[in-house]
Amino acid sequence: MTATTYAPPRPALVVRLRRLSYELVKFCVVGGSGVLVNLLVFNLLLHGLGSGPMAATVLASCVAMGTNYLGFRFFAYRDRAARTRRQILLFFVFSGLGVLMESVLFSAGYHGAGMTGPLASNAAKALSILLASGFRFLVYRTWVFQHQHHARHR
Repeated sequence: MTATTYAPPRPALVVRLRRLSYELVKFCVVGGSGVLVNLLVFNLLLHGLGSGPMAATVLASCVAMGTNYLGFRFFAYRDRAARTRRQILLFFVFSGLGVLMESVLFSAGYHGAGMTGPLASNAAKALSILLASGFRFLVYRTWVFQHQHHARHR
């Protein structure tokens, strides 16, 4: 009969997973406030001021992008590489790609699936934000807000 021994997780792995989960929580705090800004501006433009749906979604996403940059730079990733032109450029390039993804996904829901009413358009907007956020998390942490030692070796 063989005895099975328990091997505790490697401390480095535990530390890394803890750090990643803390980073994800901070990303969600900033992202959550960005979602609120995005939805508020979207509803103001589309349902309050009568803007077109695509103009409303793009403008709302761009306003949220600006507020998110401040949140990521000064809260979520404040321990990362100092603000540089490269960092700002990468943030806005990847955020622009995120806005494009979000807009295409919103259009598919709004125009393709007929999600045009106030509740349905907000559901389409929220889903588009959620799906594009996975992309944003990966590129922000990988290329935009790098740790100091990663930024120096480039």
